[in-house]
Amino acid sequence: MPFPFLGYGIGLRTKHYGYILSQSPQVDWFEIISENYMVPGGRPLWVLDQIRERYPLVMHGVSLSIGSSDPLNKGYLKSLKNLAQRIHPAWISDHLCWTGVDGHNAHDLLPLPYTEEAAKHLIKRVREVQDYLERPILLENVSSYMTFSSSTLTEWDFLKLVAEESDCFILLDINNIYVSSINHSFDPLEYIQAIPRERVIQFHLAGHSNKGSYLLDTHDHSVKPSVWSLYRKALDRFGKVSTLIEWDERIPAFSKLLSLADKARNITDQIYARSSKHTTPPLEAYFGT
Repeated sequence: MPFPFLGYGIGLRTKHYGYILSQSPQVDWFEIISENYMVPGGRPLWVLDQIRERYPLVMHGVSLSIGSSDPLNKGYLKSLKNLAQRIHPAWISDHLCWTGVDGHNAHDLLPLPYTEEAAKHLIKRVREVQDYLERPILLENVSSYMTFSSSTLTEWDFLKLVAEESDCFILLDINNIYVSSINHSFDPLEYIQAIPRERVIQFHLAGHSNKGSYLLDTHDHSVKPSVWSLYRKALDRFGKVSTLIEWDERIPAFSKLLSLADKARNITDQIYARSSKHTTPPLEAYFGT
């Protein structure tokens, strides 16, 4: 299944519904939070149908809980598949984490122990999810603030192992790599260099907050210069990759987000102005399916 190069997108948020519908801004694509549209009816789903007619969409979930010891939630997967069949996203993604236990949702993206045992558990579950959805999924690296003493692998080797053995793909969050690199004192370039190029389909860029003794992934202000710098390194490693601007709290005017998407575009164009390096098929592959 080919993944198209979508360009430079923005997370779809309710604050911008009216502006998008009335102005049809020139943005390449939108990423939706899957759970916001997994109930039948209502204005959000109606708006989503209108936006789907104008822009490519990607589904990004926060409740798959792929790393949990609970059985996979078949009701959740059914709703996820129904939404995908309705809007035909370019791809579906979620996080390499767990979000709850015994049926209780912690409403947080909780880190995993990086062990062979955990990897085997994840690989089996990812394969089951992909078989059910009848498509490959992308898994995103999360930011973290603690490590497990039982971990025997680095985060990047763990992510690589899970992706290759389950035959899934990767949503590489550049901000999360940077945040975790400061919190856990590792080299973010080592992380980037270890991830297989052919597995990376999407980047996330977002803002974080400095809490003194640690960085917190807050998504409530602009992308930091340090993350832009790491983005340049990622482009050099992976080539052109569909890039998404995330902003979830204190959301600014749409024009601000569009300017950040354009900045990502300009950085990429500067790097690859004289290069044909490209990691994904063109957008026509998306509309041609």
